[in-house]
This record gives sequence, C-alpha cells and structure tokens, in this order.
Amino acid sequence: MPRPTRRPSPRIGARALLLLAAPWVLAADQPARWDATGAANPLLPGYFADPSIVNDRGRWYIFATIDPWGDDRLGMWTSENGRDWRFATPEWPTKAAASSPTSGDAKVWAPSVVKAANGRWYMYVSVGSEVWVGTAPSPAGPWRDANHGKPLIARDFAPAYHMIDAEAFIDDDGQAYLYWGSGLHWVNGHCFVVRLKPDMVTFDGEPRDVTPANYFEAPFMMKANGRYLLTYSDGNTTKDSYKVRYAIAATPFGPFREAANSPILQTDSRNDIVSPGHHTVFRSGGRSYILYHRQALPWPQGGDAVLRQVAIDRLVIRGDGTLAQVRPTHGGSVAGFSPARDKGLRWKPVGGDSTAGRAGDDNYATLWRAPATGKAALTADLGSVRRIKGSRLRPEFATRNYRYTIEASRDGQRWSSLVAPASHTGSPVTLPHPATARYVRLTVETANAGLWEWSID
Repeated sequence: MPRPTRRPSPRIGARALLLLAAPWVLAADQPARWDATGAANPLLPGYFADPSIVNDRGRWYIFATIDPWGDDRLGMWTSENGRDWRFATPEWPTKAAASSPTSGDAKVWAPSVVKAANGRWYMYVSVGSEVWVGTAPSPAGPWRDANHGKPLIARDFAPAYHMIDAEAFIDDDGQAYLYWGSGLHWVNGHCFVVRLKPDMVTFDGEPRDVTPANYFEAPFMMKANGRYLLTYSDGNTTKDSYKVRYAIAATPFGPFREAANSPILQTDSRNDIVSPGHHTVFRSGGRSYILYHRQALPWPQGGDAVLRQVAIDRLVIRGDGTLAQVRPTHGGSVAGFSPARDKGLRWKPVGGDSTAGRAGDDNYATLWRAPATGKAALTADLGSVRRIKGSRLRPEFATRNYRYTIEASRDGQRWSSLVAPASHTGSPVTLPHPATARYVRLTVETANAGLWEWSID
C-alpha cells in the first residue's frame, strides 16, 4: 500500500552544521496538555505530513504532503513570523504534470526543497512510486519540471522497494547528494544515495545502497563535528510505532552505524504524542529544530483515514556530533519565530455548544465541528461594542470548499448581514466586514465542517 511520509531559514540539509548546543530548557509557558489553550503545536492548521522547510529573504516556506494520503497537488505554507501561516498550492508538481506510465496511482507527497550552489532552488518530490525533480528561482516559484518530463528515479530502479522520500543534502564543499528509499508493506526499507552533478539533476556515478540498521524510510542527512548523521524513520506511520532514528558515518556514503542512543524521537502515549517522524532539521535564531509530522489527536480517530499534523521541537546537537533525545511537546516558542500567533480580538462563545470555544482557543489540535446534517452557527461575544474589520477562518481542510455567512449585532437581538452566503477555500479564509458590534455570528452551511480557529479583527 503506497503512503506518504516527509521535511525546513536555510535548512540544515543544505549546509553543514557545526554546533555546540545548549541544554534543553523547558519553556515556562508550555501547555501541559494537547488540548490546552494557546498550544504552539501543531504548527499548521490542518492535516499535513512529510514537511520540508526553508527560509528565503525573511519568509518561511513549508512544503508538505496533503493528508489523507496525499493529493493531486502539494501543500505550501508561507509565513513572515513563523507563527501565522498562509496556504497555497505550487503550480508544480501535480499528479497530471508529473506522472509516468510506471508511477502508479498514488498521489503527490514527500517534498524536499533545497537551494543549490548555482543559486536556484530544487524540489525532489514523490509522485506515485517515483521521484521527480523541479526547479524554481525562488521557493515561491514558479516551479517547473527539471528533467524533461520524466521521473528522476523510476519505479523500476529497484522494484522490490518504494522509490520515494528523496532528500537532497549539500556538503560544506558545495557537493550535492540525493538520498531516498522506503519499503513495501511497511517492511524492508532500503536507503540509496547518489552524488549529483552541479545541475542537481544528473547522477555523478552509480547509486549505492547505504541502508543502516532499523531503516524504513524518510532519510535526512546532516553534518556535525565532521561526521555525517543519517537520520530516518522506522515503524508504521498509521500506527503508534513510527519514530526517528539516526546512524553515523565518516563519509556521505557510509558505512553507517546506528547511534547508541537511537531512536531519538518516538511515541509518548502519556503525553499524547503519537508516531512522530518523517522530519527535517533546520536552524532559527542560532538554535536547531526538528520539524516532523505526528498523528492528529485524539488518536485513534477511527475509520481508514490517516490524518497527521506538523509539529516542531528543539533538537540539541552535542559537541561530539551526536544527537540528544528530542523532547516532543505541545507548546513552546521557537527562537526567531514570533512567540505567539496573531489571535485578533478575543471572544467568548455564546450559546449551549460546549465545543464552541475550540474555535477560539488558539490551538490547532482542537477544532469545532458542525453537525453532520444541516447548518450550524457560532456566536462570538467581544465583551463590548467595538469596531471590527473582518474575520479570518482556518477550516479543517484548506483544500475543500465551505459555505459561510456572517452577521453582526450590538445587543444580540437585532442582526445585520455582513457576509452573504458564499463558498470559500484556503486557509486562512479572509473575509472583510467592517462594522460596529458586540456580537458576531458565523453560520457554517456545510455539513460536518470543521473549524480550527475563528479570528476577528
């Protein structure tokens, strides 16, 4: 069964890291529970996996698989402050534009984005069971196929394994390498590596099998203290066994020996952290972080859908080039990121819906859901009559259409229309509606629609 699984300032995979890391310090404002108000994890409002993060000219970009199990497009989130993210889909790749007779019916997933020595950006992405490569002058695009409309790594390169999860690594001498590979039926993963020529597309030599112990998929190479650290995922992302391991070598081609303290990130059931993995490592504010996906909560959710969310935590790299155990959290700030999201005007829910507050708790792990039949309304009390500018809605699925209506009232009795019924997609959905009011009523006319957050400006 095919599956996705994926990787983020300039990312650590794009340059060598030499870092004497400070010991972990628990943020004083870290929420203790996954459903606590103001939790910083998940980082993104929605279901995404296999993240890759880069920074260009002060703007952050996260490229990710769209859950469940991929989409005909990739998800791309952008932010200037690392806390407030806007969703889009890059023009390439798409299932239609990056597909071959052997790619299979699986979707687009697992992007890796890196800036090459030639100044251009390159994306290595899985489409079906093959790896494709695209290029752009900026992470914002425009992205275009870089290999003449054919896969860089075809499915039949090694048909006993999945040809997915490609990750580029650029050594401190400018030499680029590409790592990839997974297994079939959740077993027997293999990792391959090849040196890339300066065009970032042509192989410089033959690919080699460098599979370390307990490897399944999602390789990510980094360098510390002159040693090469191959980090990777093991286990099953649909269960609670997914985790991050690492192995060490003296060269990019190995041989790799798994570190004594591997794995470094795994399920913590007591704290509701389930199956963290398919990660990337990046730096911000002079510190290192690991960006990864984990199961959406509460888990298990029931049904066949696999819904994962993107989280971020501190990664300590010791002076000897080994990695410390990662302490996964539901909160805590990232150096260089805004310490809090832009929440807009604070409001309290009005009415008998005990879950209505989830749409205003500044936590992307919790959401309010409309009933399975009919429409539903959320009424926000701003506490006093005040001037408002508009609303920002973060729906459960950024790629789906939802139908909304917004009204306003000074006294909660007489209402005036601010936003007429209409369908919207994206995240956030920005709806200008200047008015003077104490109460604002949002009516969701889409059955079973979920809403992560409703911000009123």
